[in-house]
Amino acid sequence: MKIAILGGGFTGLTAAYFLAKKGVSVKIFEKENILGGLASGFKSDDWDWFLERAYHHLFASDSDILNFAQEIGFKDLFFQEPETSSLYKELNNYRIIPVDTPQDFLRFPFLSFPEKIRSAMILAFLKFSPYISTYEKQTAKEFLIKTMGENVWKILWEELFRKKFGKYAENIVAAFIWARINKRTKKLGYVKGGFQTFIDFIAQKNIELGVEIEKGTTVKEITKIAATFTVNEEHFDAIISTLPTPVFANITKELFPKTYIDKLGKLEYLHAVNLILETENPFIEKTYWLSICVKELPFMVLVQHSNFIDKQYYGGKHITYIAKYIDMDDKLIKMDREEVLNYWLPHVQKASGAKNKILNSYLFKGPFAQPIFDREFIKNKPEFETPVKNFYIANLDMTYPYDRGTNYAVKLGREVAKFI
Repeated sequence: MKIAILGGGFTGLTAAYFLAKKGVSVKIFEKENILGGLASGFKSDDWDWFLERAYHHLFASDSDILNFAQEIGFKDLFFQEPETSSLYKELNNYRIIPVDTPQDFLRFPFLSFPEKIRSAMILAFLKFSPYISTYEKQTAKEFLIKTMGENVWKILWEELFRKKFGKYAENIVAAFIWARINKRTKKLGYVKGGFQTFIDFIAQKNIELGVEIEKGTTVKEITKIAATFTVNEEHFDAIISTLPTPVFANITKELFPKTYIDKLGKLEYLHAVNLILETENPFIEKTYWLSICVKELPFMVLVQHSNFIDKQYYGGKHITYIAKYIDMDDKLIKMDREEVLNYWLPHVQKASGAKNKILNSYLFKGPFAQPIFDREFIKNKPEFETPVKNFYIANLDMTYPYDRGTNYAVKLGREVAKFI
């Protein structure tokens, strides 16, 4: 049996590994010249480690990827406890407020003591309760207002949801906030050498098992005659697509029923913009992850990567990510690196109070990076099996209700391999 896997990210590589272990012939098609998808990295001339195009870390609770690493003999994972905080505006000043611990939450200055106690109880419930179906029957806004109060929604949550989901913020189902709180851990993990070293390790394991990997190849169309699929003039018995749903739907629209393609077309997405700055000094002194809870600042998060991973691995320079999710009609879509830098930098300097000289900057845009977890999503999201026999999907959308991440990419890869 010969299988084609579309996409060489963690899901595709994991699926290939488990299929090859069963003796199946596998070929991976990856359009980029580097494997890894959204977790892929790059390296400057004076860096020792790869850096991800979009910020990445693991949680201590990410059992799927941790178990997979152990299974294949990858040992270069480590965990630390970097500081995470939120940025608020008080009068005319910006204020960084730690949110790491229950003690931090009880010291939070913008809520009353009864509001903090009530909210803490709900957060504890979300952390330790199992998933329940009622989370899909109400929005996160409705749930948080009902359980914590409207003032808590406005101060603690509203801007976070708007920064992440834009105009869709009020439509996101409560399942998202359950998963976000349930999965979070104080300890965060990283890969020695960057995530690309882990990706390359998995790829090598695949090659040793006989998997063929073709990089720099775009799959434009898939056809099927009888029980055989044709991908770029090669014949396969089955296909696994790890591509974003809109990309998958476009290249298979002649293969699948129109009703199925139309159903997938009802899903909505935002696109990711990541600007990476390399500087002599940090923008933020201690915090690794800074959520932006100020409406006037036009980005979602500042990630001071070098407050998590030592700057010695990046030529002694500090690394900062600035990121946002955007609609197709956002002006950032058409901006180049210099334009995004000139647009965002004054706001970064204003928020941080630091005016660092930019030594290097890098811009990466990721299409269809954030599915919109609303009620339409729940009704129309893809499943592993499709209407066409022996054609399977395992992609970003199927991490729901969890918020993307390499852990779930590995889980999907393992699970989809069981269908073949």
